[in-house]
Amino acid sequence: MSASGGTKAIVAALAANLAIAVAKFVAFLFSGSSSMLAESVHSVADSGNQGLLLLGGKKARREATSQHPFGYGRERYIYAFLVSIVLFSVGGMFAIYEGYEKITHPHEIEDWYWPIGVLVFAIIAETFSFRTAIKESNPLRAGRSWKEFVRHAKAPELPVVLLEDLGALVGLILALFGVGLALLTGNGVWDGIGTLCIGILLILIALVLAAETKSLLLGEAAGAEDVEKIEKAVVDGSTVTRIIHMRTLHIGPEELLVAAKVAVQHDNTAAQVADAINAAEDRIRTAVPIARVIYLEPDIYSEAAAAKGADPAKSPGGPGADLGH
Repeated sequence: MSASGGTKAIVAALAANLAIAVAKFVAFLFSGSSSMLAESVHSVADSGNQGLLLLGGKKARREATSQHPFGYGRERYIYAFLVSIVLFSVGGMFAIYEGYEKITHPHEIEDWYWPIGVLVFAIIAETFSFRTAIKESNPLRAGRSWKEFVRHAKAPELPVVLLEDLGALVGLILALFGVGLALLTGNGVWDGIGTLCIGILLILIALVLAAETKSLLLGEAAGAEDVEKIEKAVVDGSTVTRIIHMRTLHIGPEELLVAAKVAVQHDNTAAQVADAINAAEDRIRTAVPIARVIYLEPDIYSEAAAAKGADPAKSPGGPGADLGH
């Protein structure tokens, strides 16, 4: 896993959720509150989420093999996708079911001090966990908005933990709202409404995470800043005169594949071209250290071919197709 900060945030969230899950379940046993039961399942699901993220990080560190020559970096995307689809959805659907049952068959909450006390404790614990995730995300966020960070982060762990903790805090407030109104009015329907809202919240978060991790699984290009650095590093102005076309692909959160066709002088010798390609690869790795796999193909630039535009049949993927001869 890239940063120790990512692991630190996951471990902090795991410890908080395990403690909160036990407290919520005890509160449910004493009070019979469906909000407490839904929140218990939510915290257990969150604990499973963190376990999956840690497992994905461990599996991603395996060495490359002949069958998987680019390594296992995408394991982290797969486990993040499992988090978003399986555990969040299970927690959300369970909460919706419990909310429906409580609304159709309401009953008063017993021993009110248990759910109230546990919810206050849980809000405090989740706040510390959320604060840790924010603190560890700030250096990677680099001035971007939180929305941009979640949408464009290549490492999935911190965005997942951030959304989990945010969802947990909002869910706790909803549970407190439902339990409080049920106690004030003596009507258990409010507890069910709070539970239903928790379920809807979890499913919405699951959809957001699924969309983001699906994009990572499909394969995302390098960010605009890294692309610009690579473009500047490739051209040396003497042997390598321009980039004819280039593709980048994240094969893991901290592993980038770079493939480009570059223009060289027509009268360069093979030795000169080979030296220039090797030097360009070194410059790329210096500029963007996560560029682990680099393929540079030399060619002679043709203005006539460039004038004809891109040929998707030769180089699929949109603009920047083969403009050589």
